[in-house]
Amino acid sequence: MLELQAIVEKIWEEHASLSPSTASQELQAAIQASLMALDKGQLRIAEKIKDEWYIHQWLKKAILLSFKMNENFASSDGIGGSYDKIPLKYRTWKEKEFKEARFRAVPGAIVRHSAYIGANVILMPSFVNVGAYVGAGTMVDSWATVGSCAQIGENCHISANVLIGGVLEPLQANPVIIEDQCFIGAGSCLAEGIIVEQGAVIGMGVSISASTPIIDRSSGKISYGLIPAYSVVVSGSLPPHENFSHERQPSLNCAVIVKTVDEKTRSKTAINDLLRPL
Repeated sequence: MLELQAIVEKIWEEHASLSPSTASQELQAAIQASLMALDKGQLRIAEKIKDEWYIHQWLKKAILLSFKMNENFASSDGIGGSYDKIPLKYRTWKEKEFKEARFRAVPGAIVRHSAYIGANVILMPSFVNVGAYVGAGTMVDSWATVGSCAQIGENCHISANVLIGGVLEPLQANPVIIEDQCFIGAGSCLAEGIIVEQGAVIGMGVSISASTPIIDRSSGKISYGLIPAYSVVVSGSLPPHENFSHERQPSLNCAVIVKTVDEKTRSKTAINDLLRPL
């Protein structure tokens, strides 16, 4: 990994002049090896070290460099074909490769190369972008989008029409991270590096960005960017500021932690094991 990182960082400093015709064999091999390691789950954009999430920015650089050094090509892959620089993850797979990977992809599930899909994952018609990580046993439901470099843990349920925001630009921005055993309700949108800790439940239609106030109803405490473990979160609104100068005073959208996960919540959000045997 350190050798790959050194090559990527070196070329990154000269990326303005990089093109498909100028990319050296060393760089092509390094980028290919980096993306393949992401694709197989041997490397991750983000990893938890001593209870803190660490972002490997060089791997994001490797993905961006691949766009500079690759030409677009026409393909019949996906829905209606494509003209792109990155192939789909399983464009050449046969039954043997799917059995080895041990996940299930229904028609309409699109995964770009360099995204990792764990064992016993179910992909409904959905989109998983470059550099993303989807942990074992997770369900990505119909028309959900897992953005570039987003990290999803094991045994999660990403419900229908959910948007997990991606991040490749600006480079220093962090991906959305969803830890193990989380439930994200239908139509929710998580963006701008939000971290959802283990076992949390996000209600239907909740939108959270880095600037969204997250209010704990029991304590009144306001925080940003982090959903604590085993929290149950719904949409809410803050009253207008008392000193608002205009006659019409709008409320401000917020997310509300209403309780911690209990047996009733677990029964509503539990994984259906019948869907997962391969």
